[in-house]
Amino acid sequence: MRILTDIPDEDIERLDALAAGMKRSRAAAIRDAVKLYLAQNDNSKDWIERGYGYWADREDIGDGLAYQRAIRDDRTPYEDL
Repeated sequence: MRILTDIPDEDIERLDALAAGMKRSRAAAIRDAVKLYLAQNDNSKDWIERGYGYWADREDIGDGLAYQRAIRDDRTPYEDL
């Protein structure tokens, strides 16, 4: 789909310079900018909600707190340094 939009001349000049530096077309740079804008403003679900419970059914992953405690038990106490 094509759209028609008004963009200030100074923004077009900067966009063209950036696109040329990346050896891309102006249209490709605009498409990337739109994708980035949409991704940054997608408030439907934040990253915590998207990832919550992702590994809940995994049997091969132990308790995170127990893992942390086991790692810390291997450390030399600060007082002994």
